Parts: sequence; C-alpha cells; structure tokens
Amino acid sequence: MTSAHARVLARAGLVLVVVVALDQLTKALVRGGIDIGEEDSVLPAISLVHVRNSGVAFGAFSGGGLIVVALVAAALTALLYYFVTHLDKPLVWLPTGMLLGGSIGNIIDRVRDGAVTDFVKLPAWPAFNVADISITFGVLVLLWVIEQQDGERDAADGRTG
Repeated sequence: MTSAHARVLARAGLVLVVVVALDQLTKALVRGGIDIGEEDSVLPAISLVHVRNSGVAFGAFSGGGLIVVALVAAALTALLYYFVTHLDKPLVWLPTGMLLGGSIGNIIDRVRDGAVTDFVKLPAWPAFNVADISITFGVLVLLWVIEQQDGERDAADGRTG
C-alpha cells in the first residue's frame, strides 16, 4: 500500500470516527433528556423528539429484522468494494467515511437497543438523526465524486455532455 493510499484510508477513518462520535453523543443527550414520544419545538419548523426506529433510514422497512440487516450489509459491501477499487479518486474518502460512520452509528443503536434513536423532526417528514444526515449527504457526495470521475473520463475521450 502506498503512503497516498494510507492517507486516503486515514481520512475516511477520521470522518467515520467523527460521525459516529457526534451521532452517539447526540443520541445519548436525547435519550437522557427527552422522554420517548415527547416533542419539544426548537424553531417553528423543527422539533426535537425521541422516537425509536426499527427500520432503515426514515423508518423504511420498520420491523424488517433480517431484511434490514441484509440491506445494510449489501450496501456496505458495495461501498467498501467501490472505495478500495477507487482509492486514487479525489475525495472518495469523504463519502466513504460519511456513509460508514452513519451506518455504524445506527448499527450501534440496533445492537444495543434493538432500534435506532431518531430525534430531529421536520413538518411532513419522519424523524431522523445525525447518522441519517451523514448517510444522506454521503450518498450525494458519492454521486458527485462518481459524476466528476465520469466527467473527467468523458473529457479525456473528447466527449461532451
């Protein structure tokens, strides 16, 4: 492994650790300060709640058990494969760290409590947490990284979009 690859792995690892730490800290504060089912308005359109989510992001597949485990395992396997086969791509470490950190943050909850603690509530939207935010933005950044890669390849081939 080259030193450049080691730096990419270290950056992804740092992002992962920061996401997991922020996620677990905020969830602990919610579990300790807001009763399950309670809702506290923070701003006119944002509330803090304490809900338990046994599904994946935003409550999808709630109560899915093995389906949830299989979906998360498949997604993480695909992500890790992409990451290790594209270590030379600019910024690939950022979405990888965000996606792994968010996934691990929610996995910790599932193992410890059997469900994920969600606490940010917007109007007409399911409650979510820091891990969900990291996963959502991680997907967007990953798509951007892939698009940049495709754009560079098209430019090298003389194609335009």
